[in-house]
Amino acid sequence: MMLQNLLERAIAAWGQGFSLTKRFIQSGWQFADSALPQSHNHRKWVIVGFFSFPVLGAVVAIAGSVQNSPVDSALINSEVVVEAVELNLADEGVYTFDPLVAEERIRRGDTLVGLLERMGVNTAGLATFLGQDKTARNLVNLRAGRVLTVQQTADGDLQWLRYKSGIDEDSQESILVQKLNGQFVSKLESVNFEKQIVFRSGRIESSLFAAADKAGMPDSVAIQLTEIFGSDIDFHRELQKGDEFKVVYEDLTLEGRSARSGRVLAVEFVNNNKPYKAYWFAPSGNRNAGYYNEEGRSLKKSFLRSPLAFSRISSGFTPRRFHPIQQRWKAHNGVDYAAPTGTPIMATASGTVKFSGWQNGYGNFVEIQHHSGYSTAYAHLSRFGKGVKVGQKVEQGDVIGYVGATGWATGPHLHYEFRVNRVPKNPLSITVAQAEPLDRNSFGEFKRVQLALDRRMELATAQRLARAQ
Repeated sequence: MMLQNLLERAIAAWGQGFSLTKRFIQSGWQFADSALPQSHNHRKWVIVGFFSFPVLGAVVAIAGSVQNSPVDSALINSEVVVEAVELNLADEGVYTFDPLVAEERIRRGDTLVGLLERMGVNTAGLATFLGQDKTARNLVNLRAGRVLTVQQTADGDLQWLRYKSGIDEDSQESILVQKLNGQFVSKLESVNFEKQIVFRSGRIESSLFAAADKAGMPDSVAIQLTEIFGSDIDFHRELQKGDEFKVVYEDLTLEGRSARSGRVLAVEFVNNNKPYKAYWFAPSGNRNAGYYNEEGRSLKKSFLRSPLAFSRISSGFTPRRFHPIQQRWKAHNGVDYAAPTGTPIMATASGTVKFSGWQNGYGNFVEIQHHSGYSTAYAHLSRFGKGVKVGQKVEQGDVIGYVGATGWATGPHLHYEFRVNRVPKNPLSITVAQAEPLDRNSFGEFKRVQLALDRRMELATAQRLARAQ
């Protein structure tokens, strides 16, 4: 009977204690709700805890007691009184807001102020600062594809932003803009990469980029492949289902995380059952650094096979084609590459700009004079590349303009012509001269590098096959 009484008293105490706790929590929430903004619910529960924990302790004490003491009675029958007090939570260390950090990839045409506004950041005073500060002024021209990191407060005020502005082989330079004591300040930061060697392999099913994604290879490495074999493989027309690739490349890391892909060191690409190999090699003294085939010949040919990295041919070279605008049959003395407006156009060979401007049906037009009477022409540009003007020297691969639809054009595309002594020739059927091989001393050095890279590729392939089995 005594045991039954004790259990009844304990249960009653628990019930009364939880009722008391509920009243304390409600009062604590009312105070927190009036003291903090609506968005800080997680901080309000911190304050509720200060109100409720002492009562929960009292509940445990009541439930654990079998003595009908005056203290038990006082706790059970007490009235809850909450008195409003001034409480500076930041000073007490109870409430401090952790600023929000976000990353946003820069899109083509983005401005810093526009990008920040898209992220919901208050940009008041920033535009003026960008125009006055020498370091921050470099943030006016953002490069598409790079990442902007921003830290802001709950109210959307900018704490700091970091933009990776300059990248070289072993280090990365960032521009840091901070808001200190209500004023913007800027500085340059430099960090060093750590290099790791990565192996990837894949098979073409639909496109090079789809195969790269499936293999876990970055798009930037896939683009390097098109540049390396740009004079041997036309990736617009000649890529086939079943083509394969094996690649050894550098992965540059910061603080243990991959920051970006580096240079391709070795690659084997099998196109239409024909293997192509390339090795990065820098002879002693860094003379003629570049990619070489197994025979030690440079893969850099006189002319690229195409002035665009990726597109499709919409009209070929022909002596007779029905002109869509002039509505009559006439010769088409070049190749049309359909591509989105703004796609970069590369000079297919080194030379000197002979013409840059508007030319009748060609619209915005660039002509480049090369060696031995060769010249190339690029028409319907939306705009010209930076510094492309008559007399300007350009190197193979330089961006000389961007795809557009100026002049007589029904849609965005590049009209590309190849001329020999001003006579148009079919760009798709020209024979590109082979480069000279390395000299004897450099060739011996190259073979040592080649064997080391081949060995690395063989080991990586064997390990992958073993894991698959």
